[in-house]
Amino acid sequence: MSVNADTDSPDILKHQTGNFKHQMKGAATTFRNEHDPFDFIRFLYEGAVAGATAGVVVESVLYPIDTIKTRLQAVHGGGKIILRGLYSGLAGNLVGVLPASAIFVGVYEPTKQMLLKSFPESLSALAHLTAGAVGGVASSIVRVPTEGFGSFLLRDLPFDAVQFCIYEQLRIGYKLAARRDLNDPETAMIGAFAGAITGAITTPLDVIKTRLMVQGSEKQYEGILHCVGTIVREEGTSTLFKGIGPRVLWIGIGGSIFFGVLERTKKLLSNSGPIHPSPDSLKQD
Repeated sequence: MSVNADTDSPDILKHQTGNFKHQMKGAATTFRNEHDPFDFIRFLYEGAVAGATAGVVVESVLYPIDTIKTRLQAVHGGGKIILRGLYSGLAGNLVGVLPASAIFVGVYEPTKQMLLKSFPESLSALAHLTAGAVGGVASSIVRVPTEGFGSFLLRDLPFDAVQFCIYEQLRIGYKLAARRDLNDPETAMIGAFAGAITGAITTPLDVIKTRLMVQGSEKQYEGILHCVGTIVREEGTSTLFKGIGPRVLWIGIGGSIFFGVLERTKKLLSNSGPIHPSPDSLKQD
């Protein structure tokens, strides 16, 4: 077979290959834009179902550890914690967890995809953090009546935004290093790291929130700043990190279960219908 010097030279072939890649990327972009409305609904639906599933599973499994952690933080001085009734109140919690998790992830997923399209790749962390905050605000419809607005703003909103941002960034970094998609154990591991890190750095917020909740009618603390000052003055700064061990353990395991169940459920739902190119993968290409 003869070789044509004009059409088969390395420079010409390189140019043709470049054009082909450009055309394919343009076609993928056009295809994505044409299906935006459908994709939005699908991201919303899959996120809501996956979020509800993950929320119920992790709440049911880790409720006893959360109970111990809360009782430990509420104890003053050298008091003892009670280990009876560790599942007391679980049913009531699930009534709030299921819709809150469904709304949060259901709003987070399409918001994340839209922001990743709008933001440059270098600002993906900001996209994830913002999407987490938006999802948290949306879920406040359920969470504020059950937990209180002050508690939500003090602990839950920053925690959710930071945790999802850390998880997404760790996930992106791991995928780039491994040059492949994550399997279930790897997703669980990254979820555990994200949960543990977020749990550790937000422990003071959790301690303050718990103290304000359990003070009852005594009103020992006049507000957040007064609570912080009183704790530091009377019990020491280390008290703000009281319960960090159980909290990191609880949220680390919780992150492993939550994100593991979340991603597996999303994959199952995605495989049940038409598959469209993900903005995440297109940006990384």
